Amino acid sequence: MAATNPTPTSQPKQQKITTFLWFDGNAEEAANFYCSVFKNSRILNIARYGEAGPGPKGTVMVVDFELDGQNLTALNGGPQFKFNEAISLVIHCDTQDEIDYYWEKLTSDGGQESMCGWLKDKYGLSWQVVPSILPELFRNDETGNKVLQAVMQMRKLDLATMQKAAEGRS
Repeated sequence: MAATNPTPTSQPKQQKITTFLWFDGNAEEAANFYCSVFKNSRILNIARYGEAGPGPKGTVMVVDFELDGQNLTALNGGPQFKFNEAISLVIHCDTQDEIDYYWEKLTSDGGQESMCGWLKDKYGLSWQVVPSILPELFRNDETGNKVLQAVMQMRKLDLATMQKAAEGRS
């Protein structure tokens, strides 16, 4: 008996773990905003509530979207749950210009700056905008402590200041 090959599909392999975000009626707006901020991003699918609800028929229930290769799902689940700092999305940036870009975009229109590279966007979702070399800057206790002392004084991270701290130049 000959082995058969499975029929190839046009669907890409599903990501093993997908971040699922709960919104109160503005999931599509948020997904479109995030797609406008990140390059190589797109809306993948929008599912709407049907007769069974719980939302009004025809309104957006779930938005599947991709941010620079990372799949996320946004649900219009209602007002029961709000975002908090217990979870955040981290953006690894190669340059100060990239840090500045994401910081500006995500704090615009009602976003809030926090400390140490953290912010909340206008939807209340927490983000960390950090340099890609952060692990290297924390490579040992002495250097890491100097960098941490510098970071604790910052809102938006300043890569040059962090590198100076790592080199022992304040």
